[in-house]
Amino acid sequence: MSSATAPLLTGRDVALLRAVAAGRCRFSVLCEPVLLVDGVPCADFTVAGRLIDAGLLVAPGHGDLLAPAGLTDRGRAVLDPVARAS
Repeated sequence: MSSATAPLLTGRDVALLRAVAAGRCRFSVLCEPVLLVDGVPCADFTVAGRLIDAGLLVAPGHGDLLAPAGLTDRGRAVLDPVARAS
């Protein structure tokens, strides 16, 4: 993934992607998805929507109150040091 196609990510965004990759995150879904890390809501309530809109997280299904958070192929590529170097 080139820097021209990669979304602008903060250090917090990358840390959350790493936590998702480690299986530590779920979505709480009421009106908007909220990312839970180790069961605790992320203080940045907009991060889930931003990372979903950027194509980095798989959107939770409709009707799921608690859903596992997962990375898309693009999200995995952001964390892949080989992909970042190219």
